Amino acid sequence: MVTGGGSGIGAACVAALSERGLAVAVVDRASSSGGELAITLDVRDHAALRAAVERIESELGPIDHLVTAAGYYRAGEIGSLEPDAWREMLDVHVHGTANAWRAVLPGMRRRGRGSVCAIGSELGLTGDPSAPHYAAAKGAIHAMAKSLAVELAPEGIRVNCVAPGPTDTPLLAADPNFASYADTLPLGRILTAQEIAAAVCFALLEDTNLLGQVISPNAGAVI
Repeated sequence: MVTGGGSGIGAACVAALSERGLAVAVVDRASSSGGELAITLDVRDHAALRAAVERIESELGPIDHLVTAAGYYRAGEIGSLEPDAWREMLDVHVHGTANAWRAVLPGMRRRGRGSVCAIGSELGLTGDPSAPHYAAAKGAIHAMAKSLAVELAPEGIRVNCVAPGPTDTPLLAADPNFASYADTLPLGRILTAQEIAAAVCFALLEDTNLLGQVISPNAGAVI
């Protein structure tokens, strides 16, 4: 199951997982044609997510892998951000991620297996004065993933986080610094969504001992 799987990094994850032979359910606020099953909902709605999980497991089988990629970016310096802007950013990223986990994890726990990969951000590691509410939300996801990893490891469930740097997606295009990013990166270019999806697949699928890690493919933006 991939939340936010209708576009950007989420859609790239859906494609990459499908290529590896998995039956993928896409959950997105907008309608989507990707994966084996597409469900339209808002990740802030926990009841809708629980119903989606029941449908997915009825039609496709147990959810063994979860990617939480639903999110958005909106710039705004601290003095210009109204309380509603903070609440919405945290609701979508933090509560939306937690809602997906709460909906999927009971089944994983019953089966004693599973893997979860949350999508964070390089900005959750470094901060961002042009979007402190976004950086705060992504930093919270990193901390949540680490906490969940410790809790669930004894039950056979691995949790990790991929924190992308500048990536060529519609979300990045909303950043006012988009045009100048490539010049600031040691690699000299912005990453593709497919490169981020490859990191997600590694954290999610490979038989590794990765646990509670924040992997940041970022073209050298953070070293």
